[in-house]
Amino acid sequence: MDNDIWQGRLDGEELLFHRVFQRVKNENDYDTIIDNDFVLHGFAVDEGVRRNKGRQGAKDAPNIIRKNMSNFPVILPSFSLLDFGNVTCDDGNLEDSQNQLAKNVSRVLLKGGKSLVLGGGHEVTYAHYLGVRTAFPEQKIGIINIDAHFDNRQPESNIGATSGTGFWQIAQEGDINSLHIGIQRNSNTLKLFDTAHQNGMKYILADELFFENLPSIYQRIDDLLDNVDIAYLTICMDVFSASIAPGVSASAYNGIFADATFMHFYKHILKNKKLLALDVAEVNPLFDIQDRTARLAACLMNEWFMI
Repeated sequence: MDNDIWQGRLDGEELLFHRVFQRVKNENDYDTIIDNDFVLHGFAVDEGVRRNKGRQGAKDAPNIIRKNMSNFPVILPSFSLLDFGNVTCDDGNLEDSQNQLAKNVSRVLLKGGKSLVLGGGHEVTYAHYLGVRTAFPEQKIGIINIDAHFDNRQPESNIGATSGTGFWQIAQEGDINSLHIGIQRNSNTLKLFDTAHQNGMKYILADELFFENLPSIYQRIDDLLDNVDIAYLTICMDVFSASIAPGVSASAYNGIFADATFMHFYKHILKNKKLLALDVAEVNPLFDIQDRTARLAACLMNEWFMI
């Protein structure tokens, strides 16, 4: 990983002055990971978006998100971030790239690290989940998907897996324990809602995300997390309004906002000790404005660093 990516304001070398870029180590040896290290991979891939007939460009997001993460102040003295670079897909073989990320994530988790992944398209979901499952095959894994879409399409035989098939793929491997927050009625066909119901995929509509409803939202999050061993959180940036996240593959005029309601339930998830893996997906720099979407994705990552 190019050291020029991790740069920020240097106020001093003492711990009290530190910003994230001062605590990042570019690594390639997984044996260096110790308990509670944050371990970062980029998933510089949007082959699944291409297959899904979406707007390509998300493969260029990981390094831009890194730049926007660099300058945040370090809050916790023990904070450590190891960066293992990017997984790419130069030959169109999405499945190989997903398997490579899964292998890397598995090694992170078995060393006691916390896995962070910067997408890339939302095909990262199946890869990241596969890494968690490989590390803990006997554990019950809960997935929270903050997204406007279910991403539970059945793959077409002549196309294969895409950015929209991840949860269908996961459901084929056994019982799925998932909660999808921010689902839009105008972004999912009745077939996708039916697939969700048939597979026991729980969801909270975008329309339900208002402050007075927080007790119910907390309860539904806790209902999932209390009944699993490990949690994985994935965020598709197209869940947000195009006014704050213009740089995505499928923008939404009526998306949600990173307001007080969102931050309350988002931090509630991050505080759960079962959470071991987090990713952001679908930042598309080609359509971003002043790095707004990349900056928001970086902020969401940074929230975990402060807990």
